Amino acid sequence: MYLDDLYVGQKFVSEGYPLDEAQIIAYARQFDPQVFHLDPEAAKHTFFQGLAASGWHTASISMLLVTQSIPLADGVIGGGMEELAWPQPTRPGDVLQVESEIVEIIPSQSKPNRALVRVLSHTKNQRGEVLQRFRPKMVCFKRPA
Repeated sequence: MYLDDLYVGQKFVSEGYPLDEAQIIAYARQFDPQVFHLDPEAAKHTFFQGLAASGWHTASISMLLVTQSIPLADGVIGGGMEELAWPQPTRPGDVLQVESEIVEIIPSQSKPNRALVRVLSHTKNQRGEVLQRFRPKMVCFKRPA
């Protein structure tokens, strides 16, 4: 897809991504080694009251799902992030799905072959609970002449 194919209000929905305990622990060991991401028993006595995926793990999976569900010809090129929130934790057994909607297309004043596309995305689990809310800005290009 190119910029020419996009419009405000357009929606995209990803496939589901199942997340298990082993994946949560492996990610945490490498990138966010805190007890509530590493130890299911010890995590019961923390703020999360059980094992929870790192928010950055949820964000990484969300990025994968965005790239799979918004098939931009030149790739999903980040132009920034206006908001990133984790209203509730991602748990082992959750199946993540990203729903995205284009909320604004801002043509470049200096480069007429591209625009900044503002998107509102929600990562939800299998119960429809919002685990992550984010507002990325993507650089999108027009179809080559």
